[in-house]
Amino acid sequence: MAESGSPAIRAFFDAATNTVSYLVWDAASRQGAIIDPVLDWDNRGGTADTAGADAILAAAEAEGVALRWVLETHVHADHLTAAPYIKARTGARIGIGEHIRDVQAIFRPVFDAADLIPEGGDFDRLFAEGDRFMLGGIEAEVIHVPGHTPACIAYRIGDAAFVGDTLFMPDYGTARCDFPGGDARTLWRSIRKLLALPPETRIFTAHDYKAPGRDEFAWESTVAEQRARNPHVRDGVTEEEFVAMREAKDAKLAPPVLLLPSIQVNMRAGRFPPAESNGVRYMRIPVVLRGGLHGQ
Repeated sequence: MAESGSPAIRAFFDAATNTVSYLVWDAASRQGAIIDPVLDWDNRGGTADTAGADAILAAAEAEGVALRWVLETHVHADHLTAAPYIKARTGARIGIGEHIRDVQAIFRPVFDAADLIPEGGDFDRLFAEGDRFMLGGIEAEVIHVPGHTPACIAYRIGDAAFVGDTLFMPDYGTARCDFPGGDARTLWRSIRKLLALPPETRIFTAHDYKAPGRDEFAWESTVAEQRARNPHVRDGVTEEEFVAMREAKDAKLAPPVLLLPSIQVNMRAGRFPPAESNGVRYMRIPVVLRGGLHGQ
């Protein structure tokens, strides 16, 4: 298990995608990481900007933090990552779970992504279950938590766990499992691993959507709070009850608005598809013809 320690943490909320990014550092050494950074993307105009990432970089500079890592919890389907921009600005290495290979295998043929570097090569480090690395004087531990996607991992850094989309706030619930490679039963077992951490462990989620009755966005809870209050996985809920609930909910969900551009970019560690012969980069949209259009 990770050594004791309490990292300093600043959260950055992206209202357009309901995503929370984190600047995390060891206060003694001032070495740090950025977790799940967001690239500003205008889907209507096909334009990208770095305002959100620049705000995190400015905060790191103000705190005197030397960035060592850009850490992805998974291949996000609801926003584009700013990881390569941060790497270019700071030299920080980009890390993700080793099962990114599974996600790439699923989506390479979907987007005919012949340029996709084999074996996760766009990333600098592919983390396995139980891997450890140091963030200054604080040890970070990797926990494989598939279910939302095959490649989901959580980072336990000292007394804090950054759980991506696996868990949401205790009044909201858990992640969807209907993406390719997702599975509700697998998610249940992943969440049980997280809820077996010490009860005082701080839980930081990658999104918040404000549960009914709550007026403010929030992203920090504890293992104890999750076990006591989360309606999907609190103590007393069984695996079978969870699976039935999750599958019923997922059957009614629409795809995320930014699913197609996000997957194309994020499976390449934030690299955009290569330019075509006219020098312009394009996102691909696989087309499914239904009804009377079938066969055209």
